[in-house]
Order: sequence, then structure tokens, then C-alpha cells
Amino acid sequence: MLKKQSIHPKTSVGHIHLKVSDLDRSIQFYTEVLGFEVTTRMGDSAAFLSAGGYHHHIGLNTWESEGGKSPAPHTTGLYHFAILVPDRRELARAIQRLADHDWPIDGMADHGVSEAIYFRDPDGNGIEIYVDRPKDQWPKDDKGNIMMYTKPLDIQGLMKIEG
Repeated sequence: MLKKQSIHPKTSVGHIHLKVSDLDRSIQFYTEVLGFEVTTRMGDSAAFLSAGGYHHHIGLNTWESEGGKSPAPHTTGLYHFAILVPDRRELARAIQRLADHDWPIDGMADHGVSEAIYFRDPDGNGIEIYVDRPKDQWPKDDKGNIMMYTKPLDIQGLMKIEG
């Protein structure tokens, strides 16, 4: 039997690359609604976007998907990808940007370890924007195991931060 070898604890997920049906529409959504910046564009077929000048956090392409349809419900594929923001103020700002663009939000939740909002991009890709609570505030059981849950998000309290 093979010995289990854990991945290094400082490993992180680097970026997401999405197949989209309309590159310009997706660029507009990710820049205007979410606030990312285009770092590189490859003609009419691909673009790379980031926050803070990183080479890219999000890749978009139409190489196999131009004019394509969103995945049908009850099929396999991406459930959602998550964007971690540094604090509650930035989560409130993300919610405000979505509201300013009349973009529908599918859900909001307090997970104990984090607070999150859920919505979809123009191609139906699920997106979560969330903020982690400080690790010392994560709920734990009597054995020290992390206890995640799904409770309503205190949206009024969160939006007061935006001011």
C-alpha cells in the first residue's frame, strides 16, 4: 500500500481559466462588475485579468467555446470558483458593485469560518466572493475540529461597513 503524502501546507490555488462564449462580454463583466483589470489580451480569443497587477488571477478564452451554451443543470463541471477578499469592507464593496450593475445574487451565507456571496457570470459559471474570519475565531467542536455551517449573512451589518 502506498504511503499517504500530504501536499505542502503553504500550497494555494493559483488561478482559474474559463471557457467563455463571448470574450468582450466576459471582459466587461469581470472588469466593470467585479473590478479586475486586463493584464494581457490575445486578440479576440483570450484575455488575462488580475487584481493588484499580478500576471493573472482569471484567464478567459473562446478557443473551444465561442458562441457556446452554458452547461445544462444536473451535469458535471465547475460548481463555482471562489475569490477571497482581504476584509469585510471589500466584501461589502463587491456586493455594492453587483447591486450597482443590477447583477443577480444567488445567495449569501455566514459559514462560521467565512462570509460569502454567490452569483454567476454571463456564461453561468458559479462565483463565490468571500472573506475569511480570523482563524482564532473559527467555530470548533470540543475536539478542536472546525465546525462549518450555513447561516444567513448579516447583510445590514456588512453593508454598514461600506458607509
